[in-house]
This record gives sequence, structure tokens and C-alpha cells, in this order.
Amino acid sequence: MRTNADAFRARHHSSATDGPLVLPGPWDAASARAFADAGFRALATPSAGVSASLGYADGEAPAAEMFTAVGRIVRAVAAEGVVVTADVEDGYGLPPRELVERLLESGVVGCNLEDTDRTTGQLKEPRAHADWLAAVVAEADGRLVVNARIDTFLKDDVDSAAPAVERGLLYAAAGADCVYPILAPAELLAPIAERVGLPVNALAMPGGPSPAELGALGAARVTFGGGLHRRAMAAVEEIAAELRQG
Repeated sequence: MRTNADAFRARHHSSATDGPLVLPGPWDAASARAFADAGFRALATPSAGVSASLGYADGEAPAAEMFTAVGRIVRAVAAEGVVVTADVEDGYGLPPRELVERLLESGVVGCNLEDTDRTTGQLKEPRAHADWLAAVVAEADGRLVVNARIDTFLKDDVDSAAPAVERGLLYAAAGADCVYPILAPAELLAPIAERVGLPVNALAMPGGPSPAELGALGAARVTFGGGLHRRAMAAVEEIAAELRQG
């Protein structure tokens, strides 16, 4: 497990020569196999897509069901040497030791942890969240690549990098491997990466810069949130409409 995590961690630092790490987001075992068969060696489960596949709105899937679903995704591609990192929202209120244990039991090599409290919808106090991240990192002991999501751009700070950088510096000091200023304007990716001193994860959006363009703008890692699941479901809806009409 540590070897896989170390290799995955190292790939975050090779974007200058290899381009950004592009991580498609499978929502179930079948979609994971499709991405693996297409040649992707690493995947990132999205909480929104997985929750939808389980019949829940984003943020409402119970922790037990989320970990079980992630485990199925890992098992679907493990034989092909494909690694998986999981979006586990804000950690579901679990103590760091239990959170790490359940992540490792599922077989993932990393996790995405956000700084919005899923019960209140509010940003967590940054120093308290950094302390919690530090405890998670300590429990993981190198076995998980921790991607610290920063939600300032989801709230009121939509134009300035300063709030994201402030939080990013705290999360970097806590031992996070990567920061994810979700919905950050593309032109702010490089300044955030430079000031925080960690690889930056960018969200690829329909109609926005391509993964390669996000890499050129400073992203070391590119994910898709629930976007790929939404595209797949749009295709299913078209099929359903055709069947209904015919």
C-alpha cells in the first residue's frame, strides 16, 4: 500500500515534464473498469457521482455506504494495477484513526477532504481543520495521499486568492500532499501553487479549459467532480426518451 501511495504522491510532482495528473471520476465498478480499459492508471471517486449511484443527493450518502461503494470500485480495477483515491467529503465526523482505518480497508491510496462542514454547510474554522488534517496525516503515516480541498471559492471569496492561500498554508503545514481550491479561476492556479508550495488540484468544467490547458495554467492534478457521471446520465436519459417514443 505504501509503495502505491508513494508512486501516486510522486506523480503529483512531475507535471512539468509529464503534464497534469488527470483523474477520471468513476461512480461504480463498471465505470471504473471503463476508465481503466481506456488506459487511465489512477482514478478519483467523486462523492456526488457515487452518492447519486447509491440513490442519494450529494452529501447525503451514509459513510458506511460510501466506503463500501469505494471498496467495490477499488476491487474492480486493482488487478490491472490501477489505483484509486476517494472523495470522502469532510470525513463524516469520524475520528482521524477510524477515518484512516476505513480508507485503508477500502484499498484506496489517497483521499479528498474538504473544509466545509457537511452538516452545517459552513466553512470550518481553518486552524481547527488544519489540526484535524494533521491528525489524519499522522495516522496515515504516508499510506494515503491527502488532498485538502479549500472551499473559499464556493462561498463569498470568488475573486481573491488570499483566503485560499491562507487556508492552504495551514493545510500544507499540517502535512497535506496537495490542495484543491475548488472553482478557483484558472488564472489563480499558479499563484496559489507558488504561494502555498504544494501541487494544486483543478476542477475541469464543461466549456472550461481542458486538462492540458489547466496544467499549463498551474494545475498538477485535474479532477472532474460529478461531471462525468452527469454526462453519462444525460446519455441514459436520451436512451430512455428514445425507448419511450419508440
